[in-house]
Amino acid sequence: MVPNKEQVMKQGDERQGVRTESHDAEFPEAFLTFMRTGWRDEPLDVQRRPEAGHHARRRAALSEAFPGETLVIPTGSQKVRANDTRFPFRPGSDFAYLTGDHDPDGVLILWPSGGGHDAVLYTRARTSRESDEFFRSRDGELWVGRRQSHTEKSTELGIETADLADLDTALAACAPGRTRVLRGLDRGVDHAVRPYEPERAGARDRELAAVISEAKLVKDEWEIAQLHDAVDATVRGFEDVARVLPADRGVSERLIEGVFGLRARHDGNHVGYGSIVCAGPNATVLCWKHHTGTTVPGELLLMDMGVENRHLYTADVTRTVPISGTFTPLQRQVYDIVYAAQQAGIDLIKPGVRFAEVSEVCMRTLTEGLAALGVLPVSVDEAMDSRSTIHRRWTLHDFGHMLGIDVHDCASARPEKYRDGELDEGYVLTVEPGLYFQPDDDLVPAELRGLGIRIEDDILVTAGGAVNLSTGLPSTADDVETWLAVQREAGPRLP
Repeated sequence: MVPNKEQVMKQGDERQGVRTESHDAEFPEAFLTFMRTGWRDEPLDVQRRPEAGHHARRRAALSEAFPGETLVIPTGSQKVRANDTRFPFRPGSDFAYLTGDHDPDGVLILWPSGGGHDAVLYTRARTSRESDEFFRSRDGELWVGRRQSHTEKSTELGIETADLADLDTALAACAPGRTRVLRGLDRGVDHAVRPYEPERAGARDRELAAVISEAKLVKDEWEIAQLHDAVDATVRGFEDVARVLPADRGVSERLIEGVFGLRARHDGNHVGYGSIVCAGPNATVLCWKHHTGTTVPGELLLMDMGVENRHLYTADVTRTVPISGTFTPLQRQVYDIVYAAQQAGIDLIKPGVRFAEVSEVCMRTLTEGLAALGVLPVSVDEAMDSRSTIHRRWTLHDFGHMLGIDVHDCASARPEKYRDGELDEGYVLTVEPGLYFQPDDDLVPAELRGLGIRIEDDILVTAGGAVNLSTGLPSTADDVETWLAVQREAGPRLP
């Protein structure tokens, strides 16, 4: 049997008045009757959010792309962490981009109307005090806090709202062959809106995802302000870490992760992605997340971290610092190669430059550095040849990616608009070249093994060229050493 929206939405929760966990209390009728009385219902004083106009313009642009078609964009539900506990909810990025709503379970539907669309946000109603749900259900307001009424949410977001209980009826009214769904976020929605022509439905829905992704390529002034906010908080987080990082003894990677996480939670919504904290040889693992390592004086510490601000825009910054406070000559030599590659890429960035051109200049600079280190077994041109690319053994990843409301933003954009396309004014992307010499790589000198260095900054493309949003963190070897000494001298601080 296909589950309906309400079944999926309440997965893991009790129905009204029904216990679901062995530790839940059994209440006598006298208590239940008592709990149903004596409650005052006061409306919230809400105002239209300043950013609501930006969301409305995005919906209008999406409407123009699909005239006469119904568009369904869910946000998703909370995910089970263990048994009856859940992960903190983070709204679907495209849904948040189009509505500004951060509550779970919502579904945005753009209904064809005249020459455009009517936008309706289907969202959960407030818990009625006329039932026991408000104090017995895991989604009741005595458990999760006061929710907005439909009127309050509509006022704040500038969008028409409807009861989530009516969603099944709404989805059943979606015209076959004239409806596109952003799939993979809500199983109930995916089941309710069946593909009219299965062999073509995937392509139609992917086109919806692509159009939204491509709209996100160009950031408006409000989005750029959010990215500035996220980057500024990230700079403070890196400073917090530097201030508690000992030069003469080891500390765990998890301590560093936690210190940065405190800043992210205090100044923003959360971290924008799982922080990558790599002591010593762990830096050669691109997405090291176990954080079981310990810093060692004389080695390097690679930190790839970003704060997601309260409007869900995230920074993505990497710095590699010497634990003792000073790079060794070899560490500095490799660091300078990576820095030169990054600067070569940043210097090239401007509207009209191809994404692939930035990649080419970064990779060539790294490859020339590998040759200078005596690592390459062939010439630079041979290593860079598309039939070879053996330089990637030590560079591993490309130079960067788009950044915004996702750390890997615009991921559904068509290649001709992204990887095979040109940069444009308003794009924001990372530039993050690196060199990684695995501890077990017998093709490199022993002194290089276990060394991993990456430098990453967040770059806004303007008419005049690249603007580095993360210059609050130094990136030359000399400046990193000076910055680390200054932060350590300042000492720990509370947020």
